[in-house]
Amino acid sequence: MSAASRSGLLTLCLCTVTSLARSQEPSPPDLAARVDRIFTRFDNTTPGCGVGLGKDGRTLYTHGYGMANLEYRVPNTDSTVFESGSVAKQFTASALVLLAQDGKLSLDDDIRKYLPEVPSFGGQRITIRNLLTHTSGLRDQWGLLGIEGRGPGSQVHSPMTTLDLVAHQKMLNFPPGSEYLYSNTGYALAGLIVQRVSGKTLDAFTQERLFRPLGMTHTQWRDDFTEVVPNRATAYSGTAASGFHTDMPFTNMIGNGGILSTMADLMRWNENLDHPTVGGQSYVEAMQTRMRLTSGRTISYALGLIVNDYRGIREVSHSGSTAGYQTYLARFPDQHVSVAVWCNYTGANPGVLAHEVADLVLTRSSANVAQASAMKVEVPKSEVARWAGTYRDPHTDQTLTFVATESDLSTVRGGSRGNLAWATLARDRFSSPQGEAVFNGAPGHRSFILIRADADTAHFAEVPLAPKSIPVNDYLGTYTSDELDARFVITAHEGTLVLNRRPYENIELVPVYPDDFQAGEGLGTLRFARDSKGRVTGFSFYAGRVLDVRFKRATP
Repeated sequence: MSAASRSGLLTLCLCTVTSLARSQEPSPPDLAARVDRIFTRFDNTTPGCGVGLGKDGRTLYTHGYGMANLEYRVPNTDSTVFESGSVAKQFTASALVLLAQDGKLSLDDDIRKYLPEVPSFGGQRITIRNLLTHTSGLRDQWGLLGIEGRGPGSQVHSPMTTLDLVAHQKMLNFPPGSEYLYSNTGYALAGLIVQRVSGKTLDAFTQERLFRPLGMTHTQWRDDFTEVVPNRATAYSGTAASGFHTDMPFTNMIGNGGILSTMADLMRWNENLDHPTVGGQSYVEAMQTRMRLTSGRTISYALGLIVNDYRGIREVSHSGSTAGYQTYLARFPDQHVSVAVWCNYTGANPGVLAHEVADLVLTRSSANVAQASAMKVEVPKSEVARWAGTYRDPHTDQTLTFVATESDLSTVRGGSRGNLAWATLARDRFSSPQGEAVFNGAPGHRSFILIRADADTAHFAEVPLAPKSIPVNDYLGTYTSDELDARFVITAHEGTLVLNRRPYENIELVPVYPDDFQAGEGLGTLRFARDSKGRVTGFSFYAGRVLDVRFKRATP
């Protein structure tokens, strides 16, 4: 860069900072103290968070809580650098919107125009917009890598790892545009498209077109995890009682995550989305336009942003999580309020904290004091208990087992999470944070519709419980996949099925319903297939955002 260019860049950054400083007026009385009280559990013995709060274009407060590094006793401050997790997706989407404004691409282009390595999947067209709205049908990279035993922490990944995974896939989760299912794969590929179209790295392009023009001098992509980053917080998991452990993202994967930033920079970013100096109003409108599925249903996801309501007030937001970092970034455009809470601790729950902070400055009319909520009703215990049982979504292989409590239903959850309570709304209708379940049918043929918060629906049907005695010998053998670099051997140990995965990993298969097994703690489920003679021929692996990865039985 020439001396003149450096001088011009310095002048631009100084002007941006000076303008921001001049616009800062005294905060509302006691605001800092009220924000501080929200974060009192983070102190000099724990990891913590950074917070940023803005209103009407003014940064009202930025501060740090807890420790950025427990070993060296370094506190979090208002200049601490945290990592974004999936909040980064809006930065990748922004880069593609700018390239579309430049006429270099269209968001409705087939991605194979830029990524010819992607299979045709039988002639199904996947657009850039599908990538950015999680409607591509592409299986999530972390689920696929988890099946292979190559998940985060096991090796260093990059966007090319994702492209290689996609190049070997034979099927999609669903036809592009027909459904929404969150997929990190799409944003890793989106970052590669930015690179191939612009001829620059994702970091170089966004520095030039976004970060430097906005004065975001402490923001960058973590495309080399070994790079020294001044003021970066170390991420932690664990608890004070059990002990904290470093939990850093040792990866070069970016596009779907990987932004490093500070609270002050994030306030500048959000202000540009409220009153754009970069990109203009058309850029903001593109970013905030929610996706419409081929069914005609509009979902809450836009381009790297979720557009919905918070207690009656329009909110544009996204959360993030990577290793020990947990993040939340939100705007309430109708009241010109902006809030960021980024933490270096897995147990922080930044979404809850961010809303508590926002509540200090948001105002509500009598028409939107609270979200409408159904009243819990009293229903005879026998009417509640009639819905107890195990139900399966045949599309995702997700199962929910309902048990009757004294007055409500609850679903059984694994590990230390305990059961999830479902409040009774009617004789056949129950509510929980997962959504509302509406039941129907008679024993043996019961089902329910799960209506999620974003109005999406899933259909669950009753399945019989797994038999007490499993025909172990039916399943023994070696299984391989044409789509993944994985070879599984299923053996038996004391009447229990065990999945053997290299290197020397043995995973217990726990029966869920006939021919369906849970693979360990949260890895996924195996649904076995049989031929006309009842012989097991293979299985389909389901792992959350990964559906129906098929394995063939190579040897009995």
